[in-house]
Amino acid sequence: MIVVLAGGVGAAKFISGLVREIDSEDLCLIINTGDDITLFGLEISPDLDIIMYTLAGIVNPITGWGVNDDSTNCLEMLRRYKEETWFLLGDKDIATHLIRTKMLREGYTLTEITHHLCNTLGIKARLYPMTDQKVPTQIRTSDGVIHFEEYMIKNRAEDPVHEIIYKDIESSNPPKGLLSIIEKAEGFIICPSNPLVSIGPILSVPKIKKTIKSTKKPIIGISPLIGNAPVKGPLDRLMKGLELEVSSRGVATLYRDFVNTFIIDEQDKSQKEQIERLGMEVLVTNTLMKTLEIKKALASLALKALWG
Repeated sequence: MIVVLAGGVGAAKFISGLVREIDSEDLCLIINTGDDITLFGLEISPDLDIIMYTLAGIVNPITGWGVNDDSTNCLEMLRRYKEETWFLLGDKDIATHLIRTKMLREGYTLTEITHHLCNTLGIKARLYPMTDQKVPTQIRTSDGVIHFEEYMIKNRAEDPVHEIIYKDIESSNPPKGLLSIIEKAEGFIICPSNPLVSIGPILSVPKIKKTIKSTKKPIIGISPLIGNAPVKGPLDRLMKGLELEVSSRGVATLYRDFVNTFIIDEQDKSQKEQIERLGMEVLVTNTLMKTLEIKKALASLALKALWG
């Protein structure tokens, strides 16, 4: 079993290549839930849904999130009622949130609900939320503390960032059975996801952090930056706000205590020796996942590094 840490569109793209290079049933995906948010009474898990829709073959190929060929009739009616509609909810997408909300109210855990949804959609990989508890990622700006989704979407990531808060993460626990999978894993892959708001929350769940950092199995990390800039998302602004170096070397520094091999893009090959001084093996390839072939090639390289 290979354990993959994931969150967001970059992870979904990588995983869509990975499942073509290895049997899906041999994958356990631990997915960030710090982005989870409640809107209009609905429980929304953005990263879980992005990866679930991708593996089910129904994701919107243009945006990389949401359901393909979806409509927004409900959202348009909400606008007519003068409600805030900064978070885009497609009509098909709302069905997922309705089921999740209904089952949570019935007493099911987020993990049980995720497995139910995945089984219904024919997904063979094991998807686990990093925790069943609510642990919202928050951003402290000059105007106060706001939810990450509000910072990123409503405010378009324009507010200066002073702090990232993983609320209640210290008291969170991994879902039942996940630690056993982590302990028995052949190795780990960290997707090209935001290390601060996608991977960071996962590795801040105390028992997950302790177990992964104590493993002797190989851990492969993939930089989400190309040419010192994110392909998508606010990572550069977050890193600048926290006075971190915006580069693949900067990301590698965040992972230096536990990652064995780090994969960077060809545009960043000048950083190879600098990253190697952090104690990692560094592989250079094309990480801009524009085509399925590039996604598969990147996944293949990560698996070869994992298996030696």
